[in-house]
Amino acid sequence: MGTADRHRLIGELLRTREEATVDELVHATGASGATVRRDLEILAANGVLKRVHGGARSLLARGDNPGYGQRELEDHEVKVRIAAAVDQLIRDRQYVWLDSGSTATEVARRLSNREITVMPMSLHGVEALTSTKDVRAPELILPGGRLIPGEQSFRGPMTEANIRSLRFDAAVVTPCALNLKDGLLAHDLDDAAVKRAGLESATRVIVASAGSKWDASAVALVAAMEAVDVIVTDLKPSTEDLARLNKLSVEVVIA
Repeated sequence: MGTADRHRLIGELLRTREEATVDELVHATGASGATVRRDLEILAANGVLKRVHGGARSLLARGDNPGYGQRELEDHEVKVRIAAAVDQLIRDRQYVWLDSGSTATEVARRLSNREITVMPMSLHGVEALTSTKDVRAPELILPGGRLIPGEQSFRGPMTEANIRSLRFDAAVVTPCALNLKDGLLAHDLDDAAVKRAGLESATRVIVASAGSKWDASAVALVAAMEAVDVIVTDLKPSTEDLARLNKLSVEVVIA
């Protein structure tokens, strides 16, 4: 089992239980005790878990929303497929607004060799977009504003004002949750405000969302489903939901 696979497995285990010992993780991963301890130190540094004597403790035990480090480990293959599908929807030389979050980071990696101009909403996205040595690397416009620790995302009035000062050909929005009744949702008001500024400044709104986000819980409304042009997801909607989306002229792309 490779390092990335071990990290994902450990993250998944600590999403469903409060604690795990090194011995339990050795048994689950097939790695040595020394390797598991190194994994735990790395995951603790990335905000996935808390390192404790003899093992690790989940950061989700109190019902908190998972941090970026935890989310980056989850649904990875799904996010890669979604990113590839989003890439097909972006044309060269377009201006693209790109949301923050782990799905958006995968989209950024996919767009890193495209002749486009991108405004990414996180430093994770900036790093992914600048990781290529290809001469066709995107041109970046940074939004400024307040930087949120851990998420490394831009927030606040300055961020929103800078977004709204531009017009984008496409906005790639990665909601924290969505449903056909309410629309796109975020976990907090500041994130919702930034997402809203991005989609309202774009000609075309592309929502990139794993099936696990459908009908999940989030408190802040970003926009109604009428604001969406395309949804890229791994979850095939029911016949009833697909009919409602068609009525709203929302295209569905299954990754």
